[in-house]
Amino acid sequence: MSGGAREPGRTVTSRVLAILGAFDADHPRLTLTEIARRSGVALSTAHRLVAELEEWHALSRTADGRFHVGLRLWELGQLAPGLLHEVAHPWLQELFTATGEHVHLAVRDGLEVLYVDRVYGRRAVPIVARAGGRLPMHPTGVGKALLAFEADWFVASYLARTLERPTAHTITEPGRLARELRHVRERGYAVTHEEMTLGSCSAAAPVLVGRRPVAAVGIVVSSRRARELPKLVDPLLAVTGRIAHTYQSTLARTAPDR
Repeated sequence: MSGGAREPGRTVTSRVLAILGAFDADHPRLTLTEIARRSGVALSTAHRLVAELEEWHALSRTADGRFHVGLRLWELGQLAPGLLHEVAHPWLQELFTATGEHVHLAVRDGLEVLYVDRVYGRRAVPIVARAGGRLPMHPTGVGKALLAFEADWFVASYLARTLERPTAHTITEPGRLARELRHVRERGYAVTHEEMTLGSCSAAAPVLVGRRPVAAVGIVVSSRRARELPKLVDPLLAVTGRIAHTYQSTLARTAPDR
């Protein structure tokens, strides 16, 4: 059992590590009671420490009240070689070589997108996103690409909140945004026109493993060259398809035998 037996005099650090160690491949989502039992930490102590870990985004809570490992730990994990980054980066480089445009990779972190990699050159249009940075989902191409393929309950919850409006072109009306997301889902990619930053537009597509969006790849160009976006869609979709295939194949190849 993860965490071991209850031990008097355990340090706070050992209790926190035991709580994190309660999660594994067979137990990715746990209730607070299960966390306490598997970690050997008293329920009252587990309640306090889990709340602190959730506030720090080391743990996240699902709609049914269960906890799972949060994106903050994933971010720290990127300091070591990560599978998604290792698989995607060569394809991002190839897409940049083919287009000469700013290319980036993002994942969803709660209600935001977390940028985990990017490739760009001197001619690429500057953007506000940086590796390790976060932005709202609805004004960004990668955010729309991810949001469109999320579960219906998540999309409904996202649209029910007050939506940020970084520019006058940002779509914030729930009905209009819902229609936009349906279009993204139907055609398989998203486009934005100065919704996050004036002077830039983008195209983005999700990396789908099965029906689950594990990441999204985006291309950003100057608004003066917005008419060129359609010709970038085919190479973009080709790259996201290759990342998804390689990622899924690598996962299957490296999965431990049961």
